[in-house]
Amino acid sequence: MKKGTVLIILLFILTFPSVLYVILATGETNFIRLPYIGERELAANGKDTIYHSVQPFSFINQDGKTITDKDYDGKIYVADYFFTTCQTICPKMATELLRVQEKFAYTNGLVQILSHTVNPENDSVPVLKSYSEMIHADNSMWNFVTGDKKQLYDMARYSYLVNAMEGNGGPDDFIHSELFVLVDKEKHIRGIYDGTDIKAVNDLLDDIKVLIAEYAIKETKDKEELE
Repeated sequence: MKKGTVLIILLFILTFPSVLYVILATGETNFIRLPYIGERELAANGKDTIYHSVQPFSFINQDGKTITDKDYDGKIYVADYFFTTCQTICPKMATELLRVQEKFAYTNGLVQILSHTVNPENDSVPVLKSYSEMIHADNSMWNFVTGDKKQLYDMARYSYLVNAMEGNGGPDDFIHSELFVLVDKEKHIRGIYDGTDIKAVNDLLDDIKVLIAEYAIKETKDKEELE
C-alpha cells in the first residue's frame, strides 16, 4: 500500500467522528462552512480577502510556562475571560468548558482551551494552578494565563472582540464577559457563544466538529493532489 494512501486512511480514522457529524447534520458532503467574525478587507491582489485575526501575544500559564500565539499554530481553540474568585458566571463557564475538554480529548491536542484572567493582580501562577486542579482541567489541553493587564484587556477588546468598551487597562478598568470565542488554525474567529448557556455551548461543540471536518476534507484533497 502506498504511503500516501496509508496517511489518508489514518487521517480519516482520526477525523471520522467530525466528518460523520457534518454529513448527518447537513445531509450532504458539500457542507456549509463557518462564518468569519470581525472586519475584513480586500487584499492588494484584488482577489483574496484578509480576515480579522488574533494578534501575537505572550502570557504565563498555570505551570509558569510562557505561552504565545505560536503555541496555537495549527490548533483550533476556544478562548474566554474569567477570574478565580468570581462566584457568578465563571463557575458555569468552567463547567461548560469542561464539556469542551471531554468532548474533544480524542483530538490529541488539536482542540485547545485558553482562559485569560481579568484579574492578574490576584490570579498569580500558583492561584491559577490551584484553580485548574480544583476544576479538574487537563493541563495538556487547557491553559490558564496571566500577565500584563493592559495586554490581556487589549486582546479581549481588539483580538477576541468580547468587549466593545474602550479602556486603558488601569485599576478601574474591568472586563467581565461570558463569551467563548472559537479560533481556527489561522487565528481567525469563527464563532462567539454565550458560555453560560447550554444551548449556545451545544452550538459551539457542533461548530468545532464542523471546523475539524473542514480541515480534514481540505487536507485529504491536498494529499490526493500530491499523489
